[in-house]
Amino acid sequence: MKKNKILSFLLALPFVFIASSSSLLAADAEKGKKLFKKCKACHSVKDGDDKIGPNLYKIVGRASAAVSGFEYSDGLKALNITWDEGKLDEWIKKPKKMVKDTKMIFPGLKKADKRADLIEYLKTLK
Repeated sequence: MKKNKILSFLLALPFVFIASSSSLLAADAEKGKKLFKKCKACHSVKDGDDKIGPNLYKIVGRASAAVSGFEYSDGLKALNITWDEGKLDEWIKKPKKMVKDTKMIFPGLKKADKRADLIEYLKTLK
């Protein structure tokens, strides 16, 4: 009897983990598009249309500091990563923690579900 309970518990663990990561599973691009309104003051979603910040067209899968002609901070130039969901989540959470000398004045987005929604929207920019 005890073995069955232990086995049931062990089999349920992956589902508990998945449920706790539900913000990643339930990301909503439409909600992310609404959140992006805060980003529009500095960023565009059109290729080649840089503002105070670089355009975010095709940001997912793009190398950091890769927009030609945009003047990045030395820290962002040295970052040398590819923007994937995990790196974008880290960046959006607190940009200055990831790159201390970033020119980006946005303090970050604390809520994981909102970051997931925003990233889901950014993934649509192809």
